[in-house]
Amino acid sequence: MPPLRTVSVTRYVTPLREGGSLPAIVEADDDGLYVLKFRGAGQGPRALIAELVAGELARALGLPVPELVFVELDADLARTEPDPEIQELIRASAGLNLALDYLPGSVTFDPNADRLDADLASEVVWFDAYTSNVDRTARNTNLLMWHRALWLIDHGASLYFHHGTPSGEFGARVADPFTRIKEHVLLGRASTLAAADARLAARLSDEIIAAVVHLVPDTWLGEDAGTQRQAYGDYLQARVRGPRPFVEEATRARLSRV
Repeated sequence: MPPLRTVSVTRYVTPLREGGSLPAIVEADDDGLYVLKFRGAGQGPRALIAELVAGELARALGLPVPELVFVELDADLARTEPDPEIQELIRASAGLNLALDYLPGSVTFDPNADRLDADLASEVVWFDAYTSNVDRTARNTNLLMWHRALWLIDHGASLYFHHGTPSGEFGARVADPFTRIKEHVLLGRASTLAAADARLAARLSDEIIAAVVHLVPDTWLGEDAGTQRQAYGDYLQARVRGPRPFVEEATRARLSRV
């Protein structure tokens, strides 16, 4: 697994106020534009861990995800921002953060108008059930259409249980069927779930999972970072190794919907 690039913010461009954690479009020292996720936002570094781990696992599976980069943020940028809320957020997030490549001209996926291949829809549903992503619903799809292709964004709500579960108890969640998959915006189109399960489970080796988890910075994990990192890896490896009740649950939920 190649390391993520690291860039530094040179300019705060604009907030994206539709996001609960107030992400922002920023310009970096490579002249690129990125959607920055702040470590100092309400859900803290755990949201960045989920964003990083889920995003890079999706990429390893061949799913379309914008490039993720580490972002160094200087607290001095707060001085040029008139909004006190943004000032506080920048200061609280000084140091290492995470961002994804900004896709200019992209539009939110419209489940009523945009066409989507059943195999891709099934892979997205499988992946979101695997990572317990609670935030891919019709109310908030976290899907973009860019150059007539689908892109997956905003995985900070994946692994939602880690906000209130000690890492030593992650193992108890391995067999969770993730019943909230019934709310997934693409579930009705996911008609090839069994084939998607066979494809994706075979691609996601223990080595790939370990390499992705290894990308998480120690500073985001806090005390005993090595043990916490191992807990994430063990959970994700066991969940894909099987049995996989989340696939059965997604299949059952789809059949009850159609």
